[in-house]
Amino acid sequence: MRDKLESIIDKYNFIQGQMTDQEILSNPEKLKDLAKEYKQLEPVVLIGIEYIKILDQIIDCESLIDSDDPELKEMAIEDLASNKKTKADIEEDLKIKLIPKDPLDNKNIILEIRAGTGGDEAALFAADLFRMYSHFSEKYNWEKELIASNEIGIGGFKEVIIGLKGKGAYGMLKYESGVHRVQRVPETETGGRVHTSAATVAVLPEAEEVDVEINDIDLKIDTYRASGAGGQHVNKTESAIRITHIPTGLVVTCQDESSQHKNRASALKVLRSRLLADQKQKVDAERAAERKSLVSTGDRSAKIRTYNFPQGRITDHRINFTSYRLSEAMNGELEEIIEKLKVAEQQDILSSEIS
Repeated sequence: MRDKLESIIDKYNFIQGQMTDQEILSNPEKLKDLAKEYKQLEPVVLIGIEYIKILDQIIDCESLIDSDDPELKEMAIEDLASNKKTKADIEEDLKIKLIPKDPLDNKNIILEIRAGTGGDEAALFAADLFRMYSHFSEKYNWEKELIASNEIGIGGFKEVIIGLKGKGAYGMLKYESGVHRVQRVPETETGGRVHTSAATVAVLPEAEEVDVEINDIDLKIDTYRASGAGGQHVNKTESAIRITHIPTGLVVTCQDESSQHKNRASALKVLRSRLLADQKQKVDAERAAERKSLVSTGDRSAKIRTYNFPQGRITDHRINFTSYRLSEAMNGELEEIIEKLKVAEQQDILSSEIS
């Protein structure tokens, strides 16, 4: 552990020196990359310096235990016990901080929500999830962009896709991918019976062109007339776009924008992000370090979370966590669940390293 920390501290100090170099200062892009790496290393370096200091103190205490001075020997024994406890505490913190960071965590995201089992009630729940994530993103001042939607007349969504831009967006919401189940009395239910419905959520790291290369020859692009609400262009111009990625069979449609060019750009953004998410999922499966990251069906048996309205209860089944703050969660207060999922993931990684 000490050797690893000293190596990280040396790297940190080297980067610090580079950032004062005139050649680097005259290269804003390089300086930005160095500053980012410097900031990422800083938390580990600060606790690492403290850890090394404790190790040195333990060595000093051990050397004094054999002292002929009884008082000095007693102090050394007391200090040794205290320093060893501090060392153990710091090591637990360091284990977490030294877990390799997901390089995608700072990415913006494409958030896809689709109604699953449950008809109109599932579509209404999809709209509730859309509002929940919108409230969450507003707290962090993330920029929201509606990419595509398929709305039903009573205010629900068969499908809604949005882009969220903000620091650490993927790192915070990547655990939301999966099937979300709701238990409540639908507005259309006259008998007061509780129904169960489901909606799927897919959180994709927004891919840039450098992340995923797409060849034009691999794309089949169709245009068609948009349908539904949208203004004068609807059903008059072929502004809607359907892109099929031939090698994978992935299909993306987009019709919300009034121009074919904008819809094409949005569809390509979603396609690129889905391809990046697929690549990540394959890597994760090979490493067996993360849970399955995307669930592609609305089947209730594949649920990750249940929202029980009669009991005001929200349960995440992956970590067996239950909270009775359902209304707060639906208003975007998801931090408690997200933090517990992060801790569970860290424990899984640490356990796999030990075994």
